Amino acid sequence: MAHTYEGGIPARVYLGTLLVALCFHPISVGGVDPVLNGIPSSSLPAAALKQEVALENGATTLNHSMAMVQRMEGLLAQGNGSDVALRVQTVNTDEVKVIQAHTLVLSLQSEVFEELLLSHNTSTLVLREPADCAAVFDKFIRYLYCGDISVRLDQAIPLHKLASKYRVWSLQQGLSQYMTGHLSSDSPTGHVVGWYQYAMQIGDANLRDSCLQYLSWNLSSVLQSGEWGSISDDLLLSLMQRSDLILQSELELYEALEAWIGQNQPAGLTVENALRQVRYGMIPPQHLFRLQKQSPVMLKYYESIRDLLFLAFQFHSASPVQLAKYFDVNCSIFTPRNYLSPSWGSPWVINNPTRDDRSFSFQTQLGPSGSDASKRVTWNGLFSPRWLPLSVRSAYTNEMQATRTDAGRPRIIVTPATSSPDFAGVSFQKTVIVTARQGGKMVVRHVYNFHQSTEEAGDFLVEADLHRRASEYLIDSSLYLHVVVKPLYHSLIVARK
Repeated sequence: MAHTYEGGIPARVYLGTLLVALCFHPISVGGVDPVLNGIPSSSLPAAALKQEVALENGATTLNHSMAMVQRMEGLLAQGNGSDVALRVQTVNTDEVKVIQAHTLVLSLQSEVFEELLLSHNTSTLVLREPADCAAVFDKFIRYLYCGDISVRLDQAIPLHKLASKYRVWSLQQGLSQYMTGHLSSDSPTGHVVGWYQYAMQIGDANLRDSCLQYLSWNLSSVLQSGEWGSISDDLLLSLMQRSDLILQSELELYEALEAWIGQNQPAGLTVENALRQVRYGMIPPQHLFRLQKQSPVMLKYYESIRDLLFLAFQFHSASPVQLAKYFDVNCSIFTPRNYLSPSWGSPWVINNPTRDDRSFSFQTQLGPSGSDASKRVTWNGLFSPRWLPLSVRSAYTNEMQATRTDAGRPRIIVTPATSSPDFAGVSFQKTVIVTARQGGKMVVRHVYNFHQSTEEAGDFLVEADLHRRASEYLIDSSLYLHVVVKPLYHSLIVARK
């Protein structure tokens, strides 16, 4: 039976009048607001005045929105004028939570609630939710009344489920953005893998790709965390196929894979597929010999990867030029990932990066093959905080030098110090990794790739404001870079004999 109030007025009419009064009733000064049933209006924040138009006509806008939010929150907490009770039952338990609510508010905020309330001619609406959603249902309802919500990492998925189920699109979108922006936040057991699986389940491509990129760019730290063991078979294979993984070495990846296999005991086909994604040509031969004799996984599945190991040993025993005469070297086993070990590049910390140009030198191996690993290449790096292309610089005179400098953008160039006949048939891809502090820990902020033909990244730090002290690209006013040089052998392919 429908509720009535004050002389037989129907509940919905009464509630509509109440909400109108909440929206438009002026705030009394130092008195008692009759609509709030005894709550002193002096306890509410003062109205904010926001200048809206030019001063000559004197028009302003009175902003009472914060007072309105407080009144709506009080309406929910006290249950004044409630005409429906939400009975939230936790699935597979006897736990029940009852929330006194208002049909008008629920219907305005959710078309699903509107349909449920129209089809149930009763003052009680029974809702069945899984345990994680039932635990945050009161927060979800509060959002419908107040338009704001506090979220913890472990609450993001159940709240997103509720927002999707009841079609509260603003909350759904806000939670997706929250998850995308909090991938690096610290949590005891990790949360990115769980968010990735949820994104796959609901078809959220943006969240899925953001999680996958975060895991790829911060793989070394992920491998050392408890989250690595919770990775699914599909996610593992997706990661193993990528060339943009950032980690210490390919050997680190193999050892982490072996640990994952021991912990999860996947099907034999999954193990074989994962082992065939390891780039054995990037592992030095002395470590391959050791793995052949001491790795339980390799001993068990040796026949599944025998051909890859044989190819890797051939790669290490001959020069790439000779190998390319008989084998296709344009395949993943010969393609480096982004390795952080000293053989592949060097870190570069630039203090006060907006001050002036900086340069540094570092050495890498010529290539990962056995014939090239002992040969060193010296590289020169140049960083300029304000640089203009030559075509633009020529238009400026010496008197305009200061203007030209201020108008430039950050630029980085990495070139070999000398030329060498050993470079024949080898092209180099340079990768610049920008690290920043997010969520209290060091994470990869951005990755820039450029090739030998350009010598520089055209979009390097194009969105970064290095002049701002609190820039998300800076750590204690310093720019943290890591330069990786990757030799590629695709240009060595010739007609096979």
